[in-house]
Amino acid sequence: MQKRIDELDRLLAGGLAPLYVVHGDETLLALEAADAIRARARQDGYQEREVLTVESGFDWSSLTAAASSVSLFADRKLLEIRIPSGKPGTEGGAVLAAFAARLPEDTVTLVQLPKLERAQMSGKWFSALDAAGIVLAAQPVERRELPAWIARRLERQQQRLTPDALAFMADRVEGNLLAARQEIDKLALLHPPGELDLDALRAAVANVARFDVFKLSESWLAGDVARVTRMLAGLKAEGEAPVLALWSVAEELRGLIRLRVGLKDGKPLAALMKENRIWGERQRLVEPALRRLSQARLQTALGQCADIDRAIKGAGDGDPWDKLEHLLLALSRTP
Repeated sequence: MQKRIDELDRLLAGGLAPLYVVHGDETLLALEAADAIRARARQDGYQEREVLTVESGFDWSSLTAAASSVSLFADRKLLEIRIPSGKPGTEGGAVLAAFAARLPEDTVTLVQLPKLERAQMSGKWFSALDAAGIVLAAQPVERRELPAWIARRLERQQQRLTPDALAFMADRVEGNLLAARQEIDKLALLHPPGELDLDALRAAVANVARFDVFKLSESWLAGDVARVTRMLAGLKAEGEAPVLALWSVAEELRGLIRLRVGLKDGKPLAALMKENRIWGERQRLVEPALRRLSQARLQTALGQCADIDRAIKGAGDGDPWDKLEHLLLALSRTP
């Protein structure tokens, strides 16, 4: 069954399940989830640990053998199955499905996978694992969720931040959870339990934010002027190619224009969202952007993208990053 990864501590407190599946591309959360499962298994007497890594040429009969083998040294075993590619293949899929249908006794199994596509999660082998155990997705923590994530971490070490200090820290660690954990751990070493204000935080927390060019549109769609400026400065400092940033903006503008045209033709927004494959978090961002930006403004912005493209290629004047910042700040503000 699918569970949120932040539910794992509560689930483990109620006892171990026979099977856990951890998948996703947020390295820190995946590592911590696996460590928590191992720790609880050791606590409950699962002293033996066997690790199978599925690589090219892997012999799937070794999984069947591992499931049926009886240890001479321990009554209980933790069996880890690591599939770095996320693709067990036809034979592996069949073995995993059969394994899930008949889990070995006195064994806790931990399956570790990377980020999976929708088609992989719809496969029979994954569905069988989902039905037999607990599935945890290690998904990136979105910017709007980051302050609450930091606050929960600090609470474990009996610390808390004032609201302005919490917002400041979220800005400094955005997009880099591994470094965020290090900064939180550092606060426990530098300060006693209790509340920390902005001055204390400024002196302690390094700027370790890392920005993804494909997250750039989130900032201007949401109308977050400060984040737009911060992300562009970060991308430029990290040596990101402006052409990639421009491409992501232009693609988003074209999508908004298609929505605008559809609305003008009388189509419902929900149907247009589905037609343009806009799901979940992006829906929440696109709706206010449509209210803020007219079709004429969007068309003008797309023309400005062409001007920035010429500057990138040396056929136009001005610094591409400066022009891109000017455009995105204008798109972020309500006319």
